[in-house]
Amino acid sequence: MAMAALKREGKRFAPLISPNPINVLRSSLLPSQEETSLSVRYISTQIVRNRMKSVKNIQKITKAMKMVAASKLRQIQSKAENSRGLWQPFTALLGDTPSIDVKKTVVITISSDKGLCGGINSTSVKISRAVHKLNSGPDKEASYVILGEKAKVQLIRDSKKDIELTMTELQKNPLNYTQISVLADDILKNVQFDALKIVFNKFNSVVSFIPTLTTVLSPEIVERETEAGGKLGALDSYEIEGGETKSEILQNLTEFQFSCVMFNAVMENACSEQGARMSAMDSSSRNAGEMLDRLTLTYNRTRQASITTELIEIISGASALEG
Repeated sequence: MAMAALKREGKRFAPLISPNPINVLRSSLLPSQEETSLSVRYISTQIVRNRMKSVKNIQKITKAMKMVAASKLRQIQSKAENSRGLWQPFTALLGDTPSIDVKKTVVITISSDKGLCGGINSTSVKISRAVHKLNSGPDKEASYVILGEKAKVQLIRDSKKDIELTMTELQKNPLNYTQISVLADDILKNVQFDALKIVFNKFNSVVSFIPTLTTVLSPEIVERETEAGGKLGALDSYEIEGGETKSEILQNLTEFQFSCVMFNAVMENACSEQGARMSAMDSSSRNAGEMLDRLTLTYNRTRQASITTELIEIISGASALEG
């Protein structure tokens, strides 16, 4: 019994009485080269697995967002197509004169409140800046009215002093003509203008939209152009019935025109936003799938290389023992 206990204690203290105690201590404190190489291989495969999991989760999110955008697009598209019949008669009656020379121009930029919809908002902002620059000068004044958070964020950086009014969260509730007419009435009450230039994206298809500029003139400018016999001179050919004067009729006509054009512009831009988001999320899903394929290939190669290395080490060790 005592001899057996002594042998056990001797084995336990054998490293401490080794002829090279420093090397033994270093080997006990530091991991061996084999353990280090195995841990590195394990960590590399674990990192790839985590990356693959993240890409799969992102792909699920982008596919879900594409489906949501498609559902919203179907709801809005019919309204946008029907709204085109509201402003077209005004264009036939009053015309669309983007090049008219006025002193006070207000650029109304319509954008989205959310991102992940491609370059639709950047396009609107770029055109708005160009229109603002063309209508600014020594004897001219131009300002902004912004609808949507994304255009607000971009224009406030360099044109904060020119922004007269901002409105956001337009699509928090389902869009309808009553809601847009209230917004149009607020703009008419709070903003002085000779011409309103509305910048929006007209819906063409799911994968394309057309940047559009529409002009709405104030009643005074419409009356001036009518009397001057310009592009709006044909308005006098219509007979006016009732007790209202021409100025009152032009006032009502301009307000109704602006609300109809605004309703169509907001609906068209909302359609373009959802179509652009569908396209962007589809591209993101495809990119995630391609990245997942590359990561799967990398993971399989790494795992195969680690297995091959371990087999070679086992075979080499067995050969060394046999020799």
